[in-house]
Amino acid sequence: MGPGRLNALIDGVFAIALTLLVLDLPRPAGSSGLAHDLLREWPAYVAYLVSFVTVGILWIEHHGMMSAVRQISRRFLERTLLFLLLLSIIPWPTAIASAYARHGSQASAAVVLYGTVMMLMGLSFSFSWRYLAGHPELVAEPARGAVPAGTWRALLGGLAYLPAIVIGLFLPIVSFGIDAAIAAYFAVSKSEVPGLIHRAAEETMGAA
Repeated sequence: MGPGRLNALIDGVFAIALTLLVLDLPRPAGSSGLAHDLLREWPAYVAYLVSFVTVGILWIEHHGMMSAVRQISRRFLERTLLFLLLLSIIPWPTAIASAYARHGSQASAAVVLYGTVMMLMGLSFSFSWRYLAGHPELVAEPARGAVPAGTWRALLGGLAYLPAIVIGLFLPIVSFGIDAAIAAYFAVSKSEVPGLIHRAAEETMGAA
């Protein structure tokens, strides 16, 4: 089948995940010092920003991958659903990380949970790329050469959270800083796939 319905599902899950993140921002009730109470909840804003950027970049990366997909199979659908399962969980560890960022030993458990969910999500994304690498008939011909690079990019993106998980056992704030650095790196770098497809389309139009 074509990728149209799958793309609609993917975009819907991304939209819901991004929207749910904002629901856990602090809303002090009956505060006599609202500005102070809002400012002291800074971990919630940082966690929200890091997760929003991460999910946003993932949407861009996943869109790049799907722009190369011309047909989908049952196995590819299953891998995509696994990715969406982990994506939809992100608001949960984000809320926990923001709530326990300043609670000593509890902060370690919070950032380890956060990093673990992010790592699993990144690895599940790499599984989709790897499947496409083994089934080039599902990929537009101009983009096939970039699929291995996309696979490694997604795999390294997932494994990058492993140091954050280990460090989180001892230095939670440093661990969350690594999470933010990973999001920043992928925000300033980009996949090769969409560019290859765009150039191929331009060459086809030029030849016509």
